[in-house]
Amino acid sequence: MPDAAPPEFASLVLDNGLRVQLRHDPRLKRGAAALRVAAGSHDTDPAFPGLAHFLEHLFFLGTARYHDDNALMPFVQRHGGQLNASTRERTTDFFFELPTESFPGALERLCEMLAQPRLEREYQLREREVLHAEFIAWSRDPQARHLQWLTAPLAASHPLRAFHAGNRYSLPVPREAFQYSLLAFYQRFYQTGQMTLCLAGPQPLDELRQLAHKAGAQLRAGSLSPRKASPALLDTTPTAMDVLDPSRLNLVFACHEVPGDSATAIDFLATWLTSQQPGGLLAELQRRGLAEGLSLTPLYCFDDQAVLNIECKLTAAGEPMRPLISELCLAWLEFFQSHDDWQSLREEYRLLRQRRQLVSTALELARHDSEHFGQGHDLGIGQAAINALRALLGQLRGDTILHGPLARLATDTDVKWRLPQRNRFLRPSRRPDQMVPPPACLDVVNTPQSASAEGCLYLRWRVKSAQRASLWRLLDHNLAKLRAEASQAGVQMTFTSLGDDWQLRLCGVQEPMPALVEQALENLTQPAPEVWRQASQLSAPAPLIPIRELLKRLPEHSLGYFQAPSRGRDEQLQPPLLQRLWHEARWDGLAVGLGMGVSQAINVALLRMPGRADGHLCQPPLPLHGRTWSQVATESNEQALLLFCPAAGEDIIDQAAWQMLGQLCQAPFYQRMRVELQLGYAVFSGFRQIAGRPGLLFGVQSPSTPMAEILGHIETFLAALPALIRAQSGTSLSNQCRDLAARTSLADMELGQAAESLWQARLGGHSSDFIDQLRKAFGRLRSDSLLQAAGQLLEAQAGWLCLANGPAVGAQWQVAE
Repeated sequence: MPDAAPPEFASLVLDNGLRVQLRHDPRLKRGAAALRVAAGSHDTDPAFPGLAHFLEHLFFLGTARYHDDNALMPFVQRHGGQLNASTRERTTDFFFELPTESFPGALERLCEMLAQPRLEREYQLREREVLHAEFIAWSRDPQARHLQWLTAPLAASHPLRAFHAGNRYSLPVPREAFQYSLLAFYQRFYQTGQMTLCLAGPQPLDELRQLAHKAGAQLRAGSLSPRKASPALLDTTPTAMDVLDPSRLNLVFACHEVPGDSATAIDFLATWLTSQQPGGLLAELQRRGLAEGLSLTPLYCFDDQAVLNIECKLTAAGEPMRPLISELCLAWLEFFQSHDDWQSLREEYRLLRQRRQLVSTALELARHDSEHFGQGHDLGIGQAAINALRALLGQLRGDTILHGPLARLATDTDVKWRLPQRNRFLRPSRRPDQMVPPPACLDVVNTPQSASAEGCLYLRWRVKSAQRASLWRLLDHNLAKLRAEASQAGVQMTFTSLGDDWQLRLCGVQEPMPALVEQALENLTQPAPEVWRQASQLSAPAPLIPIRELLKRLPEHSLGYFQAPSRGRDEQLQPPLLQRLWHEARWDGLAVGLGMGVSQAINVALLRMPGRADGHLCQPPLPLHGRTWSQVATESNEQALLLFCPAAGEDIIDQAAWQMLGQLCQAPFYQRMRVELQLGYAVFSGFRQIAGRPGLLFGVQSPSTPMAEILGHIETFLAALPALIRAQSGTSLSNQCRDLAARTSLADMELGQAAESLWQARLGGHSSDFIDQLRKAFGRLRSDSLLQAAGQLLEAQAGWLCLANGPAVGAQWQVAE
């Protein structure tokens, strides 16, 4: 694995008291900031639930200097970055990531909006309606109801039981008492004594230090304000509650007097509890056919309190066996506790965390540093975390489960547990001696990242079988253990189905990729007998909110697969069917940024590829015609709509124009739909590559606006695009083209983003130099090219596809069959 320059760190305290941590990592391509305020929803006046969340929203309205199109959110969107904020029980986080050239402007805006927010009541009244729309969606979300059920046994006086989302009725903006409470909360907590700032990026430490000094100096000086401790988690013995979701088993524990580093302790425990290694809890549950998945998450963690949730995703066979599964969980916890110092796992955990950070983005690193502020950069588990772990395990017993004590079983829980073995993909593996050229159907692209530790590999099969959906589910389930091992080793492995294609993607640290490819091919071609037996027990995925369900289904619909995939008759799946499918399959692929030694080892592994190599699988997607409406059923009755407008024209300059058009639309669309019209909180737009088809995507989810009105607002916005283009000055357009060209350069893109762009171009029938050609085309763009693209869009020259959870509105739409 190529040697990468190690990151460098620095800590400082500004004159106004702001504490700052800096991380310089030369492998990063972007800069990121994470600012944490030590105050959250549990620190507000209980008379006004949702006040902290409401204030978080108000900050994004900008300042007197930076507002409307020049505020932080449109600024980040305009420069191709990402931005968000989160109000939790005891903390509020603001974070963003974007190219380094734009980073100072974003950091300046972030600090100024926290120091000089616009709190006029007219803005408050407008933003309260957006918050109310979020509340409606939250109240209808099955996961939100499940979370309320999980915490119901806690003491009624504990704020974790209270309502904190905020809505039109809990936030009485006109009342003076509310205004007093809002301002008091802001003045008490939004000052440097309560704040920490973490910056991460490829910039030298001196540059990051100067940025922190310049932007952070705007924040109001202050000192740490003591916060009221939470009341006891429990006030009575929990009583048994009816099961809310039969497919989920939850063991919730309320832990108190937990010392030290509880966050690291919980992560350490979750790492091994959810391991799929033989002899572990999840492996035992899967061997018995009782559960598909297992997770451990903290529902609450503050001071010396922690509420932990162990959740099992049950199979149909596991649903009536809940007492047995509970006993197995408790037996494993008792076994794990008996090892006390966990010496054999501590070094493994350090390696896992090192590998995780090796492939983390700037934003992930900044948020990690914010979460672990002041704890140093040793990635192992220290003594403070070990002490916390011992305290936690001492309280994870059968008589402390919140949802009622379970009768102990006398049989069938005697298991020979084992601690997880070392991850075989975390350490260098032997390379084959033979030299094998890459298959002709595998495109190999060397990028500026080729000398780095990271790489990306795509393998795709064209399969023909009436049972391909059922077989894909079976194979995807069979990859779960390997996928978890790969993730620990720094490689994200996905196996997806799209139309007639199956795709295996590996992206991350390249060193373990050859061994992972070899093992993945074995899993895909030779599933074990128990995998076939479990095929009929696989449960459907958990429901998503409507807009996410539409996004998940959009690629299939863009290719003309309008019907929801049926589960098929899984009980008829047999190994000969799979072998016949592989025999008839054709395959190709793409390798990006892989070093010579890794490439050679992967070429050897690909000698075992099933199917026939075919270098002619990539053809441009068939064009859409007219305006097609496809309805997708969702569990929520909120209106959700996606409008996908494929790009017209096949020349490079045409796609460059459409991509720039998407850039111009993003901030104004958000401003119009979310801020001015207040349609809902899920509003977005932008240029997308979907199954190799480029185009503009517009999305809205609204709790109350009828579908026809949503579509009407989008069409009205699109009709104004020519005027939007003409309003751009020559200098402004040139600057935006230059920024977009810089972001499209393979040298300045993160490897995963570069690989996905190359793969999408390949799916669209383009050559491997398409990205470089596109970057050069941005330099030739003029307003007439954009006006032509806008005209093509309005005339639906390449078709429109509307994906919605309601029926078509208007006679101009052709309903998909």
